[in-house]
Amino acid sequence: MTVTSINSTSPTAGASTGPKTSLSSLDSGDFLKLMLAQMQQQDPTNPVDQKEMLAQMAQFSQLSSSTKMSDTLTTISSKLDTLVSSQNATQQAISTLAASIAASNAGGAQPAA
Repeated sequence: MTVTSINSTSPTAGASTGPKTSLSSLDSGDFLKLMLAQMQQQDPTNPVDQKEMLAQMAQFSQLSSSTKMSDTLTTISSKLDTLVSSQNATQQAISTLAASIAASNAGGAQPAA
């Protein structure tokens, strides 16, 4: 029995218009496209083990979660850096104001009693 491959030459819905330049630009849609292509191209007499497929999906899910967590932590870190800078600027302004008040009081001006 001869088995022939049926390949579509038209792009699928949602396919990107340009090539990906690095592995870091791949997303969950790309993973699903690869998994679907793997399933379509597998040997019908020797299909991919379901446990192996589930393991691949679990690994991708874990990687996706780690990436999202990393992005969230980067955002939090950036916001904390901004907060610390603001607090340092406020503390510097308060110190300058306190020194100015102390200098004006030491200059002979007596506070009202």
